[in-house]
Amino acid sequence: MTITQILDRAVTEQGFPGMVAEVRDGGQRWFGSAGVAEVGTDRERLAQEQFRVGSITKTFTATVILQLAAEYVLSLDDTVEKWLPGLIRGNGHDGNKITIRHLLSHRSGLFAFTLDEDMLRRYSSPELLAHRFDRWTPEELVKISLAHKPDFEPGQGFAYSNTNFVLSGLIIERATGMTYNDVIELRILRPLKLTSTYLANRETELRGPHTHSYSRLTLQEADAPAHDVTELDATYGFATGELISTTGDLAVFLGELLGGRLLPPAQLDEMLTMNPVPDGTWLDGYSYGLGLSSFELPCGTTVFGHGGMITGNWSYLYGTRDGSRVAVTNVNGDWNCPPLDLFPEVLDAAFRPAA
Repeated sequence: MTITQILDRAVTEQGFPGMVAEVRDGGQRWFGSAGVAEVGTDRERLAQEQFRVGSITKTFTATVILQLAAEYVLSLDDTVEKWLPGLIRGNGHDGNKITIRHLLSHRSGLFAFTLDEDMLRRYSSPELLAHRFDRWTPEELVKISLAHKPDFEPGQGFAYSNTNFVLSGLIIERATGMTYNDVIELRILRPLKLTSTYLANRETELRGPHTHSYSRLTLQEADAPAHDVTELDATYGFATGELISTTGDLAVFLGELLGGRLLPPAQLDEMLTMNPVPDGTWLDGYSYGLGLSSFELPCGTTVFGHGGMITGNWSYLYGTRDGSRVAVTNVNGDWNCPPLDLFPEVLDAAFRPAA
């Protein structure tokens, strides 16, 4: 099946408003789309359109942490307590036992604040429409996590937790004396000329041409009507999911990262040192390094990158180990959580060796 056929199936069979994919291989670029950028119109999805990338933001965050490690500003074995004294304490938590490496590899044991009952009600139920403009500070998100007991002792397990990258963003701010947004801009966006990429911060609208995003308010029945949730306050994402970008900018970023042009070899090797994700999670079959994951496609190619979900969007960004070929795909709806059949099929078609 071709990528174009898979994109069409996402719209005709799974009911997504639209889906896009971009593949870059050396100097060649291919872009395809199906469906619409805005329900009720015939406006096609275009390559220059921005969308919220969700947890792909984590790879940007991890890249900066590893840059700071290469510059000896911090060490991956530094504790959270060293950089954020007093923040992780009580209810079975101890910031002296959690390292930055634990954060980037999801091995801290910290409860994912996004799984808190109140947060699920706010963002994964009909109450989303009343709460999508709620504003959060990173410290408030951490406090939600600390209200829950740890999932396990630091380093003794794996649990995908957005709390880890909220703390990583706060450490970046403490280590640099700058805002997280400014550090990402200075160290990644400007050098790579990613002019359509930025961190939403407190902006509720997208700055440039963009696709609309839709949610069925996922705790409802599967065929519930979709609601336009393009405008929202993404401060609940912070360094774990606040980024806005395009397929082209994301492809450039991952190609440069895997190609060794953002990190020295030692730090890139650490980022790409993968550990299998335990069975029984939605990441079955995946391995996770430091802010980057990998898995083997049916075609036999192992790809490296990250997926991302945020209200109204699902995205995947993966490339070959050397970054010579990169593929990125997005659907502007957040149901079929996650649409794991679509994304690996697109990637398999994109990375299938030539006959």
